[in-house]
Amino acid sequence: MFALTIVKTFLASLSTPYLSRQPFRSMSVQADRPLVGSLNVTFLGTASAQPSSTRNHSALALRLGPDVWLFDCGEATQHQLQKSAVKMGKIEKVFITHTHGDHIFGLIPLIAGLLNGAGGIVEGGEDPRLHVNTETASLEIYGPLGTRAYIRNGLAYTHTHLGGSYVVHELRLPSDPQFGDFTKLPHHTSECLFGRNIPSDNTQWLDIFKDNAVSVSAAPILHSVPCVGYVVTEAPVPGKIDPSKYIPELKRTKTPLSAMRRLQQGEIVTLSDGTQLHGPPRRKGRKIVILGDTYDPSPIASLAEDADLLIHEATNAYLPGVDPNTKETDSYESVEARTKSRGHSTPQMAGSFAKQIRARKLILNHFSARYPGDGSDESKVIMGAIAELAVSEFGQDVTCATDFMSVDIGFSDKNAS
Repeated sequence: MFALTIVKTFLASLSTPYLSRQPFRSMSVQADRPLVGSLNVTFLGTASAQPSSTRNHSALALRLGPDVWLFDCGEATQHQLQKSAVKMGKIEKVFITHTHGDHIFGLIPLIAGLLNGAGGIVEGGEDPRLHVNTETASLEIYGPLGTRAYIRNGLAYTHTHLGGSYVVHELRLPSDPQFGDFTKLPHHTSECLFGRNIPSDNTQWLDIFKDNAVSVSAAPILHSVPCVGYVVTEAPVPGKIDPSKYIPELKRTKTPLSAMRRLQQGEIVTLSDGTQLHGPPRRKGRKIVILGDTYDPSPIASLAEDADLLIHEATNAYLPGVDPNTKETDSYESVEARTKSRGHSTPQMAGSFAKQIRARKLILNHFSARYPGDGSDESKVIMGAIAELAVSEFGQDVTCATDFMSVDIGFSDKNAS
């Protein structure tokens, strides 16, 4: 029994999540890091176009163990972070879906907050922010064409000096210029020179970031302006191990208990008498699909298949008898046509796509300001009706996001192929 306790403690230490916060040299493949461990999505803003008293502009945080990746950064995201359980200082990457203001207006203030930004000092003083090491990046940003120019211009014309470095990688469509920065301004003093312009491969961007534990791919999705959806995929992880299946054999052959480490990784351990112990097969890693605004996300479908979580916008819905703002002249067809004309989706469209890609879970996001995001009875009725519209197509339970809602993503327990 004592030996079993020791082994359980030892195995627990193997899966303790930890991600380095050291600055990194940006490239498509990063160095090794430990397992991700816990995976969590926290919604920081769930409004479309205009914020309301109950919904902030678009932003969500993906927590990989202790570290944070931010997806979109609408106005006042920094305030939302301060009100949430997400630690702003742990943000290491930001992924922008498109450059509409409600998805990017908060990015420059966030950069300044993360990297000790300030407006400089008076003449005659020495500002150390003018001498930042840009050989490595403290913050890595991905986005479509224009992201780099927006940041560079915003920092330049607000005279913002930073105490840390950043790098911007742009996802370039075939119709985009493949070279250059899309601005005549020179690099900011804190901007790393190794920002990549990443060309699409068959209209997708594969492994724009990858290390041994997780990878990110992307694809264009159809909106009123160029827009990107992101797919975060965890590498296969060790399977569940039952120590009682192995300990008697290890003790019988006087094999060190450290062999459990190899078994945990799915390896085969040969004992002194020739007996072979087979570790459990590795489990499929988790997949999270985060879409920006879209009326048709089909270009990302092949990357998004079998997602453990799909986050899909549902800006407008036809809710007669539920939404008091519904017009007598409205119909499902007219609301869908109007929604599509503005580059957006209805709940039914989101549910249909979730079914198409066989998602395990669907969370709706990016709601019109007419749909409240508080805990009032009115909000519960309206958002419940919106969820049911998506359920009618998806066939499974659907959740409507609210600001500060936090969701843990578990494993499907499928073995890796």
